[in-house]
Amino acid sequence: MPPVLLSETGSAAMAVLAVLAMAAILPGVVDPRRIWHRAALMGVTILLGCRYMWWRGTETLPPPGLDVGFVSGLLLYTLELGAFLSSVSAGILMTRFRDRSPEAEAGRDWWAPGPPPRVAIFVATYNESREVLERTIVGAAALDYPDFEVMVLDDGRREWLRHYCAERGVTYVTRPDGHGAKAGNINHALRRLAAQGRAPDFFAVLDADFVPHRNFLTRTLAVFADPEVGLVQTPQHFFNADPIQNNLGLARSYPDEQRFFFDHMQPSRDGWGIAICCGTSSVARWTAVEDVGFLPTDSVTEDFLLSLTLQEAGWRTAYLNEALTEGLAPEGLKEYITQRARWCLGLMQIARGRLGPLGQNRLRLRDRWSVADSVLYWIMTFPFRIAALIFPLLYWYFNVIVVVAPLPQVLGHFGVYFAWSILAYNLLSPGMVVPVLKDVTQYLGAFQISRAAITGILKPHGHPFSVTAKGGDRSKVVIQWWVMAPFAVLLALNVVGLGLGIFSDRFAYHDAGEGKAVILFWTIYNVIVLSLTVLACIELPRREEHVADAPERVIFAPEGAAPARVWLASLALDTARIRGRPFAGGVRGILRIPGLGDMEATVMETLPDGARLHLVVEEQPVRMALLRRLYAEGPAPGTGRVRLAGLIADLGTRFSRERDT
Repeated sequence: MPPVLLSETGSAAMAVLAVLAMAAILPGVVDPRRIWHRAALMGVTILLGCRYMWWRGTETLPPPGLDVGFVSGLLLYTLELGAFLSSVSAGILMTRFRDRSPEAEAGRDWWAPGPPPRVAIFVATYNESREVLERTIVGAAALDYPDFEVMVLDDGRREWLRHYCAERGVTYVTRPDGHGAKAGNINHALRRLAAQGRAPDFFAVLDADFVPHRNFLTRTLAVFADPEVGLVQTPQHFFNADPIQNNLGLARSYPDEQRFFFDHMQPSRDGWGIAICCGTSSVARWTAVEDVGFLPTDSVTEDFLLSLTLQEAGWRTAYLNEALTEGLAPEGLKEYITQRARWCLGLMQIARGRLGPLGQNRLRLRDRWSVADSVLYWIMTFPFRIAALIFPLLYWYFNVIVVVAPLPQVLGHFGVYFAWSILAYNLLSPGMVVPVLKDVTQYLGAFQISRAAITGILKPHGHPFSVTAKGGDRSKVVIQWWVMAPFAVLLALNVVGLGLGIFSDRFAYHDAGEGKAVILFWTIYNVIVLSLTVLACIELPRREEHVADAPERVIFAPEGAAPARVWLASLALDTARIRGRPFAGGVRGILRIPGLGDMEATVMETLPDGARLHLVVEEQPVRMALLRRLYAEGPAPGTGRVRLAGLIADLGTRFSRERDT
């Protein structure tokens, strides 16, 4: 490398290192709850991003002309610019933040001295299993509130569910058709209550797999002390790992994919007054929803559309960022991708409808921005991700250079911007943004989501509502070939191209000039990301596990032996992990847990310091108590932020496991 270029590279590298060094200083200075601190961090991020995009557009494009190089370079830049505009919008949103917990505390019993409001709890269901519905119904019936009715809205019209609801003392509701999907199901229940003269003051919506904590109503209803609030949304937490966490073995060290949105983006949206309804785990004011003609059915994302409909009529959506429900994340990649493609399609339907950002409506400018922000994210981010995987291959196979830039300039512009943005986002949302894993998360559904975006824009209506399947057998290793195939092909092309390019003088690498380092870094990065993406397509067996916040003392009484006082380390509906002394496999006995009761247990695995037990819980009072303990009580389940040391160890374990098999 020439001395001048070496010097420029060193200077640019020092600038990147200076940004990284600030990661040791700024956490002690920045207060994420102070608006000016947030605005300063995001303002610098946006300015550095604009500097980078200007440099990209003025100095890195191939020479103009009607050739593959210029057209490809311009297309890549256009997609990158669209993705950057989406990130700018997100950065502006992140400059604000609202915490409504003090309001919920101050608004407790705002209806006193009158009677507490009457509430209907709607559990919308279609084809979920008894195992999934049981915990939701039991949890809903156990709410710590004096005046509510649980109503199971069954669009599957299942006779066994009718009988189960009768046994549990909850109302079973069905309808003759499935018009309007979930929104139509809820509207049918609302109109039925109105016709019967039983209209409640508020109603809550729970998906079939979401269990409310006991204080769900007492906390959410307190926010309605503000008479302008028409709907209160709470975050979704999950007691199981999502497909990325599970398939990469990161359930204990990496947060689920939705944590950033629910823990950080929604409070920021609420700071701007544009929080959105997300369907489940929400409570709505009857008069507000009645005022707008009940739930809209013009989109498969009826929840977001409901917030816009309410806002147009003068009702606000509030966001209470407290863990008040927990549910089941999509358990497989197919369900994960189907869910996100449906969200994307729904946003396109909203954008093309009357309440779109350019529609003739009474929405505020910020509400139009809210829709535009979501549309930008879905329609630009994922096509750009695909392009970032494909375009480097043009170097290796066709000698086409789409980014003309020496390493010092790349470090000085992109490197500084990228390092600062990672720093800024992790200051405002600690432990949420891990570059490589974030890319894997977005790549997995990129092809299907991009197709849904294009379809939704060109043909917004006439698409069926795709239900996210929950439950089922997850005990085997399953390779999702249909998801893996494009990434495996791209991985092979990158590896082969990289090898041929380096070791054969007939390929582009030898003609890339100063861009050699950029080509190498881009390709190697893609190889790493694609390798993890391919690995994430191998679905590992699942076993539900609830780890106790602190081990507790229990009694295990083996048949024919004296009871043993042991530690309960983890507990699920059908398994338990005990420590204190080992027990031989096959031993049967009784596990006695204070506050729950006695459960039949069999040792299914002997461990050095204890055993793993299989539980048979058939006694209904005990089973109901266990369900309430596992799903309706306690703090938020799952991991709230990245544990870096654990993340590295877990990834190492996952790669070792794959190599051994």
